[in-house]
Amino acid sequence: MTVSRVVIKNFKSLREFDLCLNEGLNIIVGDNESGKSTLLEAINLALTGIFNGRNINYELTPYLFNQEVVKQYVEMIRNGEPHRPPSILIELYLKDIDEFANLLGTNNSLGKNEPGVKLSIEYDESYANEYREYIKMADKVNTIPIEYYKANWLSFSNQYITRRSMPFRAALLDTSGQRRTGPDRYLSEIIDAVLDDQKKVDLSLEFRKMKEEFSQKASIQDINSYLSARAGEITDKELSVSVDVSAKTSWERTLISYLDEIPFSYVGKGEESSVKIKLALELYAAEASVIMLEEPENHLSYSNMNKLIETINTKCIGKQLILTTHSSFVLNKLGIDNIIVLANGKHMKLTQLGDSTKEYFEKLPGYDTLRMVLSKKVILVEGPSDELFVQKAYFTKYGKLPIHDAVDVIAVRGLSFKRFLEIATILDVEVIVITDNDGDYLSNIENKYSDYIGKENVAIVYSRNDDLRTLEDHIVDANSLETLNEVLGKKYE
Repeated sequence: MTVSRVVIKNFKSLREFDLCLNEGLNIIVGDNESGKSTLLEAINLALTGIFNGRNINYELTPYLFNQEVVKQYVEMIRNGEPHRPPSILIELYLKDIDEFANLLGTNNSLGKNEPGVKLSIEYDESYANEYREYIKMADKVNTIPIEYYKANWLSFSNQYITRRSMPFRAALLDTSGQRRTGPDRYLSEIIDAVLDDQKKVDLSLEFRKMKEEFSQKASIQDINSYLSARAGEITDKELSVSVDVSAKTSWERTLISYLDEIPFSYVGKGEESSVKIKLALELYAAEASVIMLEEPENHLSYSNMNKLIETINTKCIGKQLILTTHSSFVLNKLGIDNIIVLANGKHMKLTQLGDSTKEYFEKLPGYDTLRMVLSKKVILVEGPSDELFVQKAYFTKYGKLPIHDAVDVIAVRGLSFKRFLEIATILDVEVIVITDNDGDYLSNIENKYSDYIGKENVAIVYSRNDDLRTLEDHIVDANSLETLNEVLGKKYE
């Protein structure tokens, strides 16, 4: 089973989102807050009905909605304009195979007769009277009235879905959370699932024996005798200490995992992340058709990351893998052809670029295409000298370097500007190009970049004085030859 297409509306940062996925590997790349994690959450939610580990109906909150949509809704209510409460929609279109015949239908926003599932979070009409009373106090409406909402999980054949009725399994693996105290539930749950029934029975039996034997130890009985003698000072009943032998204190909740005799919660974060991912793959890879992985590079060195990627490649053969990353190393190992770039609520695959542009970025060391999408704004210059001048000018004007404002200055050959601009146009990234006119501004700039001049997100900065061909000519013009000779200790004519 593979998800061929994802349609998302109003879910967190993704307001209008429509993405076709690869059957095998999908590498999601983007800046923080670009929607990478939201995309994985949405896919997992539509495949499992689960959010934050619980049924979505128990996790409904206004913060699931796109904040621009919430703002517009509140404004319309306060202005007295009739407006139906907004809804969230997540649709997954599946590869059309016989196994999903029961999911086939046209109950989707695109009106396609395809197999698929959809999860919606929408206003419940049964609360119509209560809702009308609620919006009468329009000045007090500050957000989505989630109390009047419900989640619906349906197939494209318009049949309600339960976790039991889903014909496939998905797994979302995210080890980026903070270290937890006590037994690590994530690890314990996986080990519980890996052990066969007999081993779990044996472990449970030995654990109960251990708890029962605790109170029989001489030292514990001595302590209980002492407490019993002092009971009158504390309680009228006999006081003693032991361990809880009830079923609620099962081994899964109590035992701690060890690595080389060190409690798992005390090992390094890199080892912790790596073990969790490998265990999860061991558990889910055989059964899950879709595996989602959140930033596998977290806390790992290059050597350990390399080992982990080899494991991912081995365990996920024949599966659909969707992972997020900020690492160019991960891209190198898994393949740039599988990149999906997110920025400003939009997305791009390298296959959308022209063949020559795609080939250019494939050959770039370190994949500088990532620098473009991981910055809020980009300044493109022709070489190292130009970059130094731009950095200095920015620092002089603002008292800080461009990178402190998430502005990246990238030095590229002048012939490559249009390749970066092709990406900027698709993703709506703000770009400034600072370039020489090379003695003919009309041909070399205005005609060459005519497709980009005037675009809101692009600025081409250049000189219209053909006598000032390059950066060096402008330096001489701005400072005078005499000044430069004095500063440099030269006598150039």
